[in-house]
Amino acid sequence: MDKTIEIAVIVAGIDEEYQNGVIDGIRHCAKMNNANISCFCAFGGILANSKFDVGEYNIYYLINYSKFDGVILMTNTISSPVDKEKIISKVKATGLPVTILDCDEHPEFYNISIDNYTAMQAIVRHVIEKHNVKRINYVSGPMANPEAAERYKAFCDTIKEYSIPEEYDRVYFGDFRGTDGKNAVDTFMSSGLQRPQAIICANDAMALAAVEELGNFGYKIPDDIIVTGFDNTYNARHHLPALTTVSRPLDDAGFKACEILIGLIIGREYPKNTILHASPVFSESCGCVSASETDISEYRVSAYKLLTTCKRDVSLLNRMTTELADTQDANSTIHTVSKIINEIKFDRFCLCLCSNWDQVVSNGLNIDPSDNTAYQVHGYTQKMIAPLVLEKNINDPVALFDSADMYPAPVKKSGSISFFVPLHFGERCLGYYIFTNSKFPTKSLMCHALMLSISNSIENIRKLVHLKSMIKELDKLYVIDPLCNIYNRNGFIRNADPMFKHTKETKQKLLISFIDMDGLKIINDCYGHNEGDFALQRLAGVISDCCKGGRICARFGGDEFIIIGENACEEDIKALETVFEAQLENINSIIKKPYRITASIGTIVSDIADDVTLFNLITVADEIMYAKKKRKRTSRYLRHTDPTEVHDHESSWDDQA
Repeated sequence: MDKTIEIAVIVAGIDEEYQNGVIDGIRHCAKMNNANISCFCAFGGILANSKFDVGEYNIYYLINYSKFDGVILMTNTISSPVDKEKIISKVKATGLPVTILDCDEHPEFYNISIDNYTAMQAIVRHVIEKHNVKRINYVSGPMANPEAAERYKAFCDTIKEYSIPEEYDRVYFGDFRGTDGKNAVDTFMSSGLQRPQAIICANDAMALAAVEELGNFGYKIPDDIIVTGFDNTYNARHHLPALTTVSRPLDDAGFKACEILIGLIIGREYPKNTILHASPVFSESCGCVSASETDISEYRVSAYKLLTTCKRDVSLLNRMTTELADTQDANSTIHTVSKIINEIKFDRFCLCLCSNWDQVVSNGLNIDPSDNTAYQVHGYTQKMIAPLVLEKNINDPVALFDSADMYPAPVKKSGSISFFVPLHFGERCLGYYIFTNSKFPTKSLMCHALMLSISNSIENIRKLVHLKSMIKELDKLYVIDPLCNIYNRNGFIRNADPMFKHTKETKQKLLISFIDMDGLKIINDCYGHNEGDFALQRLAGVISDCCKGGRICARFGGDEFIIIGENACEEDIKALETVFEAQLENINSIIKKPYRITASIGTIVSDIADDVTLFNLITVADEIMYAKKKRKRTSRYLRHTDPTEVHDHESSWDDQA
């Protein structure tokens, strides 16, 4: 094939044995045919947290079906009926060839199923005929799951063959989780019915939990009660007693699903349904095999490997969690993740973030790190960033890429498998991870925990960004005048004190201008306070425009303003006041109001003696300004202009400071 075939796999709970086995088969077939697999994985339905599930299942919104030649669906692993239906609808709309595992409900798709019915029937018949059991309880998976429904039907049909009544109180409907086995036993024990002789379970996880809980009630397996499972998992095989269960050709099912899909893509024809056969495994939990027949040597080797792997991964997780706890910004977080994640085997690891993952939404003081009105929930931002793209211990980050491309950079090698894992905090979408050609996502029990640790750390950094923004906003309110958008008295003191000290130490001269607006009361009385505010804002703009070369200005209170600058000379007085008056004339010609914006200004340039304070100098500038204002008033009176104008000048600001 000239073109590499691209296949999307949709699955949940990839660390479970069923998913593991099927994915191993898909991986094997894809590699043989140089096809690339993009496996979109969620861990929904395991923490009983609806917001968490929203964040997990969001990974399915990332899939750009136009980039793929076909799809393999493992929707039987997705516990949410709503999300499952959304996926099915989207896939149908693509018109792509689709293979699906263990589901014959969609005739458009090619179903590869394992005969659950016959295998469960064999288990139930064995228990009835071989062990002479008449009272049988059943622990079922969810009826929305086709496999669970098929196994339950096999149970019901089989006990009916032997004229054993189907009693509702002897059936418990769970979700294939281990806790369902415990809860089922508790329910059975409190039902008031006669103790069952056997408990048939729809999978091994529920069966093993049931065995443990029966032990807590003092019952021995199989002497008092027979327990059977389904799936022949590692734990079922190595439990004591080993479970009677059903072995399914999971690897073969995955291989077949991939093989048929590739064949469909290149134009071959296949039947709509392919059925593989499962085999019952009769073991200790029904009393068929003694403990001495267990291969202890094989178990010891496999147990040692499992424990060693778990210890290594737990150590990795602990170091990751500990080091991430000390990170205070995005860069240090990425560096820590890079260092730890490099200990995992992979061809490439990508950490992709939504472009708005750390976006700060500011509205005055309304900055809440937990605010959910401005973050991503469904889908991903159009543009993504990839601060971490690790290959061979080298990070080659991608500043920006389209989320429609899914990958920040194309996969280089045909026959690769990439796992897309969601990065989120609750329902808040932060981004996603990509592991390419790594067994860590499916074989490690710590993968999900490690990803959660990184997600939590990134969320903490996001909150720190918001908190810093909040502090900055609060500080701005403390030092910035909200009306004039220049420093207030607090801001002036904070910035003028260092300038005063530096000028004194370097024996430079300091410039101070004190400015008082003329006629603000008349503007307020005649035209309203909104016009008064407008006039103050325009005057503040003129003053701000006069602050070049490192000078700062502030609204000192009411209609009083101040300018301060270092490294000054006497010529700066005339230059500043000339520019100030010219700017006032200019602003009046622009705004064309029925009043004129005018102000009085007093400026000094002075050396700083040892016994002189900043406010001594401000007082001198203020007195010069007031003298000018007084002369201006006298001149107006002589011209009979605005004879009612009164300006009560206050110089108590220095006491307030």
